[in-house]
Amino acid sequence: MALALCDDTLLCNFPKCRTKLSGFAWVTACSHVFCDQHGSGEFSRSPAICPACSSALSGKLDIVRTELSPSEEYKAMVLAGLRPDIVLDISARALAFWSYQVHQERMYQEYSLSRAEAQLKQMDKVLTQQNQSRELELTSMRGEIASLKKVMEEYKRKYSEVSERLMERNRQYQKLQGLYDSLRLRNMVVGMGDREMPQQEHFNAAMARLTTPQRSPQFLSASHGDGDNRFFSCLEQEGAKSFFGFTTPGKDRGRPLVKKH
Repeated sequence: MALALCDDTLLCNFPKCRTKLSGFAWVTACSHVFCDQHGSGEFSRSPAICPACSSALSGKLDIVRTELSPSEEYKAMVLAGLRPDIVLDISARALAFWSYQVHQERMYQEYSLSRAEAQLKQMDKVLTQQNQSRELELTSMRGEIASLKKVMEEYKRKYSEVSERLMERNRQYQKLQGLYDSLRLRNMVVGMGDREMPQQEHFNAAMARLTTPQRSPQFLSASHGDGDNRFFSCLEQEGAKSFFGFTTPGKDRGRPLVKKH
């Protein structure tokens, strides 16, 4: 902020300090003022150089450490005994120093303002470019979203069709599964019946053979009488051999068939 003539506070002219001065200050012949800390550090070296304007300060009174708030006794005696023209000259030089400090502060503030405005313009330009880029990206993304929505609707439609087909296939599969199960059960029943029927037939045939009486063949007529009975009783004692199990007549030619008493 710019200093007015009525302001009673100066700022340190050190570039990185710029604090309000109080207590003691270092004043230079080139019309600059520094705080006690930076003045003591900078002006302790020889030759002394002004940190603000780089002027050489080699004179005895080129650098003065002064009290900014002097006592009443000091103010009463500092200019006492001097002619009015000298007092006015000293006062004019002191006011010129103050005016220079005010002008310097105003120039610094204007420089800071112009620099801030330049930075603001640059930031506005960058922000405008970024906004334009974001608008382009947003427009592109909106287009992509619209195309993706169309693709999603198409996929939804295809999904619905595929789901309907799948449900129809599932119904057909369930129907075919039921038919397959019924046919399989029927084939199992038929197969079990086919295996049981031959066993039943063999069992029935065996029972029929056991229950049917065996008859001997009638080779001779009933008129032979006792000879026939003796013949058949002889056959039964030999184990009821069949007719084809007897020996041929040629081998038993000398032996009578029936023994007569």
